[in-house]
Amino acid sequence: MTGLDFKAFKIAIASFAAVAVGGCSTQVTLKDPSIPDPLVDKLPLSVAARYPERFEHFVHKEKVIGKKEWTIDMGRANSILFNRLFDSMFTDFTVIKADAVAQDHEFDALIEPSIDAFEFSVPNQSQTDAFAVWIRYRIKIFDADGNQLANWPISAYGKSLDPGFAGDDEALRRAAVLAMRDAAALIILQMDKATGISALSEARQRRLARGAEAVEAEVSGARDDLQTTASEDVPDDSG
Repeated sequence: MTGLDFKAFKIAIASFAAVAVGGCSTQVTLKDPSIPDPLVDKLPLSVAARYPERFEHFVHKEKVIGKKEWTIDMGRANSILFNRLFDSMFTDFTVIKADAVAQDHEFDALIEPSIDAFEFSVPNQSQTDAFAVWIRYRIKIFDADGNQLANWPISAYGKSLDPGFAGDDEALRRAAVLAMRDAAALIILQMDKATGISALSEARQRRLARGAEAVEAEVSGARDDLQTTASEDVPDDSG
């Protein structure tokens, strides 16, 4: 083999390797998890959510041993899911920036979700025809003074059978969405029991009652002052 031929051979090998590497990686991108609107009675609370950067733009990369590399990009799917969820659960809901100072805002509760762990399995790992995803979320809740009231881990699971014709990426995407829906159902059913967030509604009512009492006391005091002034201004015609 001449030097020129050997150089061309090396280029061909490099090109083949690049194609092989590219063919051994799969990217799964989530957009809108598309959960149905939860039918729940709203708690009378003003709630703010603060999403850390890693939560709002979560990406998981993993190489299956001896197989291809997977990249699961959840994009803003997490914040879309939790926005829809919290908006249906509380009478007043807003989102503040990740670097916002909580004390600069008025609310009854601040919720800060995060992701502790993300795992998945594909058929050649589990020796089944199923793709599975496990997500462990964590929800921290703070009161209006910044005191942490709850630190709640949530383990969610989703499984999707290999459709054969739709492709591995679609099957894994569906499993991830089902895991997110599982988390949403757990939050709806167990959040108050696990965190006691509804107690802040009672605290809100007490604050409102105290505020109303203060206003009434102020109005009553002003009324008394007016009456006193008016009595002092009455002319004395007795003499």
